[in-house]
Amino acid sequence: MRHLPQHPNIVSFREAYEDKDAVYLVMELCEGGELFDRIVAKGHYTERAAANVTKTILDVCKVCHEHGVIHRDLKPENFLFADANESAPLKTIDFGLSTFHVPGERFSEIVGSPYYMAPEVLRRNYGPEIDVWSTGVILYILLCGVPPFWAESEEGIAQAIIRGKLDFTRDPWPKVSEEAKHLVKRMLDPNPYTRITGQEVLEHSWIQNKDHGRTISLGDQVRMRIKQFSLMNRFKKKVLRVVADNLPDEQVDGFKQMFQTMDKDKNGNLSFEELKDGLSMIGHVIPDHDVQMLMDAADIDGNGTLSCEEFITMSVHLRRIESDEHLSEAFRYFDKNQSGYVEFEELKEALSDDESEASDDQVIKDILNDVDLDKDGRISFEEFKAMMKTGGDWKMASRQYSRALLSALSFKMFKDTSNKSVKCN
Repeated sequence: MRHLPQHPNIVSFREAYEDKDAVYLVMELCEGGELFDRIVAKGHYTERAAANVTKTILDVCKVCHEHGVIHRDLKPENFLFADANESAPLKTIDFGLSTFHVPGERFSEIVGSPYYMAPEVLRRNYGPEIDVWSTGVILYILLCGVPPFWAESEEGIAQAIIRGKLDFTRDPWPKVSEEAKHLVKRMLDPNPYTRITGQEVLEHSWIQNKDHGRTISLGDQVRMRIKQFSLMNRFKKKVLRVVADNLPDEQVDGFKQMFQTMDKDKNGNLSFEELKDGLSMIGHVIPDHDVQMLMDAADIDGNGTLSCEEFITMSVHLRRIESDEHLSEAFRYFDKNQSGYVEFEELKEALSDDESEASDDQVIKDILNDVDLDKDGRISFEEFKAMMKTGGDWKMASRQYSRALLSALSFKMFKDTSNKSVKCN
């Protein structure tokens, strides 16, 4: 970030301070919320607005690439507004997965978030063109509310990305301009060598004429879809917490012992170094950025360390919930009236009690409809289980790691558990 020039759409790096325990990065404060949250809050969303956002993101890509930097994790969560004003600048944040590059250099690390990954990342041979692809995915979502490549598993998502087949038939695509669809197709070209470049995107007529672009609303369903996926993922994350709270004593004890072994200074929290050394101790020497990804995903309170409870929740994430018994316990938690089904009011309560604002009834109905496979108006245990084992939590999906790494790490962590009953507290 010191290497990049000051730019109105890149979060400013102020200074770094270091003590014996940590490095502290002081960044510009962005108080205006995430890109998608602003879209959801708008009552009217248009092609012109999508074109302005796309130009901003590509302007940032251009500056980064000209200075030998690939962002590698462009996604809506990594764009914040400076403040709450309608005209507030959009700021690009989170350069934690960025890397320096020189012309012609290729990379093989699998980094980024699954729905925004270019196919060449999955093939482990890529360059700066991946930032254009990710921006194309964001543009597709801005125009219709859902990601372009969708599947019910991580393998399915990868296959859909590699196939690169786009759907322009569902609403609101029929009322989107041909120019916009042409640009989306060029940005989501699976071949990085024929994909449109960032400069060519900026020179595209749809971007050049953005101030005269269509102001016809793309429809409230675009906002509602975005909100629906956000809430769906919140529901899944809450289920994971309930599962972690109800793990059998012997598994909790196994995690507790593993945690205590890793906690070298016995202060009740795992630092970055302790987690890294602990993973190495069980046979996994993992690159620093992958360790940091695990920390970021599991550090619920954001204090930079992992408590025992956060460590166990991370372990549940790694395991991806294989036990029907664990899910059954979680299902009973949400099925407040013990009817054998999660019904509308119970789902609404589950999605509302963690947030200050009540959830929209129509969004709750849409989520219920998606999970309710037999369309009887409620969620059975089998439908609940299917929801938790699919890859649908795209919007808030944290940085993903190599599937092979996850599988191996999960096997190691779950291989041995003792039979003693020990709780974290």
